[in-house]
Amino acid sequence: MKFLKKTILSISLFLLCTIALLYLFGYGYVLKGIEVVYFTGHTSAYIDDYSHFDNRVITKSENPIPWQLHQEYNSIAATDRLKTINKELGTIAYLIIKNDSIWYETYADGYGKTSKTNSFSMAKSLVTLMLGKAIMNGEIKGLQQPVGDFIPEFSTGLASQLTVGDLSSMASGLNWDESYKSPFSVTARAYLGTDLRKIMLGLEVVNKPGQEFEYLSGNTQLLGMVIEKATGKTLTAYMTQHFWRPMGMEEDALWQLDSEESGLEKAYCCVSSNARDFARFGSLLNHKGAFGKSQLLPRSFVEKITKAKYDNGEMYGYGVWLSNYLGKEISVMRGILGQYVISIPEDNLIIVRLGHKLGEYLPGESFREDFYVYIDEAYEMLAQQNK
Repeated sequence: MKFLKKTILSISLFLLCTIALLYLFGYGYVLKGIEVVYFTGHTSAYIDDYSHFDNRVITKSENPIPWQLHQEYNSIAATDRLKTINKELGTIAYLIIKNDSIWYETYADGYGKTSKTNSFSMAKSLVTLMLGKAIMNGEIKGLQQPVGDFIPEFSTGLASQLTVGDLSSMASGLNWDESYKSPFSVTARAYLGTDLRKIMLGLEVVNKPGQEFEYLSGNTQLLGMVIEKATGKTLTAYMTQHFWRPMGMEEDALWQLDSEESGLEKAYCCVSSNARDFARFGSLLNHKGAFGKSQLLPRSFVEKITKAKYDNGEMYGYGVWLSNYLGKEISVMRGILGQYVISIPEDNLIIVRLGHKLGEYLPGESFREDFYVYIDEAYEMLAQQNK
């Protein structure tokens, strides 16, 4: 009994010392990660984790515009290959939208048309679209405007050369560590911490901006802060005013914050919404910034962001992933667990996939195996309709 008591006491003291040291050295956020991730039975971020964080509401439209259902809606069954990968990777939503009408739609695991899940890095595309709107409105002069015009901490040295376009195209030269495994990386601190603004203002530009592609979430976070400063509005308010309501979104969405006190959106990730509403951004890209009868973004801006920017990052434009699969010009919003809004303008096709896991890594490719399967099987199903 005495041995047991000593053991419990020793463990308790060890845990208390560990907690104290984490806070002492600025790693108290790690405890948040343990609570949100491991205590909920997960090993990493997951699609429903938004409920464990502070969020701000992106308000739905007062005049919602329901998606039209295609006359062949759900008339063709999913291929065996699609069924297999959806089951293996935990797909919870898969949509095929043809000619701006939902042609095929399926949900799983208790999720449905209005279910919110985390978009993760699909939010990066949304922030670039907001940048386009701010340029259109004259709140930002253009892609070449210096970041230092809005954030003085980036107005000297190499940082003075940093432009808003560099942030959007992932060519900032920031000393941001894009590590998803280390609990001590800046990426983990940004996701779990409570003062994201302080983290960002502590970064430095260590390489000449605008030279080459390097995917860093910090780029989009800083871009979000620029948009906030330029417009005088939170990202949530700006998204609500210029996209969510004009595009007839049927459901409220959530944008995750670093904390209620700071109130800064995690611009690089974490808009939680449903597949149908996310799909509207695919339509916006397909139609070069037009939604219905409204030109929400300049056509020239959408054309520019969906073209490759750098030779070493040929599958990325400005805030948008790119592919030439099947010889088609494809633009993609994507998140870390296989969240996709795939836009194929030449066929007026949108494919949306949301779920728990992504596919196998393919050496030399910018996309995982699942990306190609979702496209292949959509075309296979569409071909069956014409037989």
